[in-house]
Amino acid sequence: MVGTLHIIGGGMAGLAAAVDVAGTGTRVIVHEAGRSCGGRARSYHDRHLDCRIDNGNHLLLSANSTVFRYLGITGALDTLSGPGQPIFPFVDLAEDARWTLDLSRGRLPLWVFQPHRRVPDMRLPELQSLYRLIRAKGQATVADCLLPGAFTRRLLEPFSISALNTLSDTGSAALLGAVVRESLSLGGHACIPWFARDGLSETLVDPAVAYLNTMNAEVRTQSRIIGLDVAKGRVTALHTAQDSIALAEHDKVIVAVTAPVAETLLSPHMAGLMTPNAFESILNLHFRLADAPHPTGSFAQCGFMGVIGGVTEWVFLRGNILSVTVSAANRYAKHDHEELARTIWQELRSACDATLEQPLPETPDAQRIVWEKRATFAATPEQNRRRPGSATPLVNLALAGDWTNTGLPATLEGAMRSGIHAVQALGLKTPS
Repeated sequence: MVGTLHIIGGGMAGLAAAVDVAGTGTRVIVHEAGRSCGGRARSYHDRHLDCRIDNGNHLLLSANSTVFRYLGITGALDTLSGPGQPIFPFVDLAEDARWTLDLSRGRLPLWVFQPHRRVPDMRLPELQSLYRLIRAKGQATVADCLLPGAFTRRLLEPFSISALNTLSDTGSAALLGAVVRESLSLGGHACIPWFARDGLSETLVDPAVAYLNTMNAEVRTQSRIIGLDVAKGRVTALHTAQDSIALAEHDKVIVAVTAPVAETLLSPHMAGLMTPNAFESILNLHFRLADAPHPTGSFAQCGFMGVIGGVTEWVFLRGNILSVTVSAANRYAKHDHEELARTIWQELRSACDATLEQPLPETPDAQRIVWEKRATFAATPEQNRRRPGSATPLVNLALAGDWTNTGLPATLEGAMRSGIHAVQALGLKTPS
């Protein structure tokens, strides 16, 4: 007998699980506490800027197979933008240098032998850092594996902070090694960058919700699950503030909320449940300009740029909005927000002016700071050991979320992969 799958949480993990099961005969209901789905990957209209912005910036790589499968199912592949080749423009503010990393498409890294395609001033022996990361285990940190030099400072350090959202002196080398194995080590064809052309919701959320509706799945927003009933090793009911939902014998549950919320819901029923309990923030700044800047060169080709030697790390250009992302932002938590914004704007002027037809103004027309205080778990070896698997002692309940043990850090790929793992842990039928 086919039952109902209740998915608690409409973020990327929950939506990935719902999309995977919808249309297979199992009834799917997504319970999202907020007004809209998407979690950390959504768009909204900002009243101060008077325009639509994303709550963060996410750069995908062509190696993110789970994400691209999801986009293929939901019909959203054509909502992506990118250069179509493995190139990444960079500027080093501290040393006034600019370059475009241009990776070879095949697995043979021919780019490292061509100075105009590689990181300036890098030495070939520094590539040993990649080998060390791939082999890293246990307590090793990223800093333990990195050799000093330009390759580390100008590529591996910023790559590590972006992937882990954790500084390299505490970040897990094993987690970064997993990312390297699935991207750089496979060659440039796995490293083609993509991002949402119009907005995160337009790419990751709206098409998925429309697909679920087509497949007769139900997405209930403003439906916060505040408790569970458990008897004889299985979940028997879900509770909202208004009512209770009794579960039938064949019904199943995926808990796809944040680690703190999952622990609150489940610790009364799962003795010894351990989840990550240390977190890192991400700082995003959105600057609105009166007129859309006109980029040139690889910045125009890509639509984004990596920035080294300042607070700014990545800058994305969408129309008349310049968006900046700063990962591992706990280190800036005590800084004055307005002063930090002024610093970053001046860095943008230094980074971008040489690649724009007209320089940026002294001040933007408007700005918005978006600080995600608990954006991801701190990707340290200690926190990585606290990540539970998808299966639980409750036979009809599984866990999903980028904080579960996916083998990857807290990325979009990791979040969606966790949703698929939860579906598999419950033994549910999925599309072939």
